[in-house]
Amino acid sequence: MKAIPVARLASTLGALCAGALMLSTVAQGADPIKIGIPVGLSGANSVVAPSVVQSAELAVEEINAKGGILGRKVVLEVADDGSGAAGAQKAFDSLLFQKKVDAIITMETSAARNAGLPIVTRAKKPFIYTSFYEGRSCNKYLYVNAWVPDQQVAPVVDYFMKKYNSKTYFLIGSDYAYGRGMLAFTRKYAESKGGKILGEEYLPMDGTDWTAIISKLKAAKPDALITSTAGGAPNVTLTKQLRAAGVNIPYGNLAVDEGTAKSMGADADGIYISGSYLTNIDSAKNKEFMAAMQKKFGADLKTPNDLSVPQYEGVYAYKAAVEKAGSTDTDKVIKALGEVAVEGPRGKIQMNKQRHAPLTIYLGQVQKDGNVKLLETFKDVDPGEQCPNIK
Repeated sequence: MKAIPVARLASTLGALCAGALMLSTVAQGADPIKIGIPVGLSGANSVVAPSVVQSAELAVEEINAKGGILGRKVVLEVADDGSGAAGAQKAFDSLLFQKKVDAIITMETSAARNAGLPIVTRAKKPFIYTSFYEGRSCNKYLYVNAWVPDQQVAPVVDYFMKKYNSKTYFLIGSDYAYGRGMLAFTRKYAESKGGKILGEEYLPMDGTDWTAIISKLKAAKPDALITSTAGGAPNVTLTKQLRAAGVNIPYGNLAVDEGTAKSMGADADGIYISGSYLTNIDSAKNKEFMAAMQKKFGADLKTPNDLSVPQYEGVYAYKAAVEKAGSTDTDKVIKALGEVAVEGPRGKIQMNKQRHAPLTIYLGQVQKDGNVKLLETFKDVDPGEQCPNIK
């Protein structure tokens, strides 16, 4: 083997180092990848929105610490959507056409999501929706990594029928797409199992006085109550008034997250919840996530929950899709989003079922101290028919 002259070797190494420095400089000088988060910092979702932002902040901090995405730094652009349609239109427009974000990743009310979707379509940018919702929202640019009623309702109804022999139900919800959609599915499922719905009542999403509805509930004398309100404030007001009125029948809440339940204090005691995340999931990934959240936010940490953890995983799903695509090109990223999987606090999540994800679902009951007691686990529950015609 012929020896390489020292001078030539030094020259070659120098060139390689210069090239590496140049690549590093290009990466550092490249425009950042911007992720837009329109979210309800005010309005109904204001109770849970801070936890959603915190989860996104941790994900971005971790990603940037490891070199970003394709060597580009990731930044967040947060906008208050007011938890409703009018605010969402302004927030989406600002993020997509003024801030020029590369993607939207967020949980929102269904009203906000529906208002924002046409703007996403006009902007032609990926949208990862990280909120549990009523299902069957389909759009070329939309992917969902949270649960739908096909995954969440059965555990509650089946448990009530099995444990309490509940045959009659009263349904209460917020009067918008999510509340009505969830309870329509609940009615259909309960009736398919031989149950009977004695009443179904709604209050506007910003309503706070449930007195008349609670009177109808008490007069109907059902075996069990199932509610589906806008996540956050309506859960708090309804539950407080139910407890004050002495309602103590089995109570399943299809919209309360663990963080909001903790904020309710003693009023939440005994509520049954069903979802894809609990803080006490016994896995290495969840323990790492909880430790990282505690380290970053300390006393300011908002309880991670079934609305904020999908946000954390949604940011990582976008990272994986961009890296698989080799760019932020929308068409390439959209294709990749259904092909990549993320190992996060909830386990392995892949949005490969008509742009939705099979999920492990947990049935739990809120305890006096605000913690949730795990009752049953359902592995890899299929989301069912959601968007069969979206290619």
